[in-house]
Amino acid sequence: MNILVTGAKGFVGKNLVENLKNVRDGKNRTRPSLQINDIFEYDIESTQEELDSYCAEADFVFNLAGVNRPKDPNEFRKGNFGFASTLLDTLKKHKNKCPVMLSSSIQATLAGRFGTSEYGLSKKAGEKLFFDYGSETGVKVLVYRFPNLVGKWVRPNYNSAVGTFCNNIANDLPITVNDPSVELEMLFIDDLVEEMFDALEGKEHHCEFDGVETVHNDNGRYCCAPITHKASLGYIVECLEKFHDQPTSLIMPAIPNGSFEKKLYSMYLSYLPESKVAFDLDMKCDDRGSFTEILKTVDHGQFSVNISKPGITKGQHWHNSKWEFFIVVSGHGLIQERKIGTDEVIEFEVSGERIQAVHMLPGYTHNIINLSETENLVTLMWANEIFDSNHPDTFYEPV
Repeated sequence: MNILVTGAKGFVGKNLVENLKNVRDGKNRTRPSLQINDIFEYDIESTQEELDSYCAEADFVFNLAGVNRPKDPNEFRKGNFGFASTLLDTLKKHKNKCPVMLSSSIQATLAGRFGTSEYGLSKKAGEKLFFDYGSETGVKVLVYRFPNLVGKWVRPNYNSAVGTFCNNIANDLPITVNDPSVELEMLFIDDLVEEMFDALEGKEHHCEFDGVETVHNDNGRYCCAPITHKASLGYIVECLEKFHDQPTSLIMPAIPNGSFEKKLYSMYLSYLPESKVAFDLDMKCDDRGSFTEILKTVDHGQFSVNISKPGITKGQHWHNSKWEFFIVVSGHGLIQERKIGTDEVIEFEVSGERIQAVHMLPGYTHNIINLSETENLVTLMWANEIFDSNHPDTFYEPV
């Protein structure tokens, strides 16, 4: 299959092209039915001769080319209607009846605040052009009305408030939120790309529109990505500020699989300046070694790393309900645990050569001893709760 992507250097185009390459090159094996040969990348710098060649050979066309922020509003029609006409005429010239996809916008509904949008009007005209082309030629036409598109590589200070917020907060620049209650519907780029793969496999999702609301309908005239997220500007900024503070607080907010928060965090990280990609952790050092908190979670405890110098014993305390995993990743040591009020001791010889997780049981005082005379003992530790100095649930007692 040969695939033509117009607007290949834009936000959607770049993400789509790179992911098509992953499938083509066998790096992404989640789409075994897709056999991709050539990927034709067309953008504003390309020539008519290149477009002519691509349209002759394409087996599927993604038309992502368009104008978002022209200096002259008349450029909307030229960029969003004029090129589409040229593309379809070139396909007809070569009698190429491959499926064609159009990237349109929710603004093309011309509903609510979009009623007088020049951009929406140009997109609506482009849609009609594609639908008429489908009726005339019998070609399969897939028209997508996308909501706010977000994700890595969105250009900040252009046409995405979320992209601007991510960039500015990541770089400690000011942001302006006039009305925090305003709600956005967002389509993340990874979900959009998955829908494009579905379209290539003939499994696109269809819909109709009730105003600006997408109504999923298997027989709908339009197409849509099935997964979008809605959030207020205020909540978006609240999330981004937590992400910004994570290197200091060490608290990782809840990011369930598939959640808006998980996707937004990934987007935010793509805007980090080099100076913030790595950050120092607070090592608590003494003559025994060091202890460093690494990561704290909202509801799944915290991670730390402990380094014990040769011959050193650490621990010698117990908890009522707190419990931990000790995981030695380097060195040679001994973990001892004694049930409080008894002489019952259990022991575990541990080594970075055989990585194990050892429970520190509630109600058992415990320690960890570095058995080496030359090597440090490095232990990854997880506790089921974040340490609270006001309620430490930690009591000294030798094993």
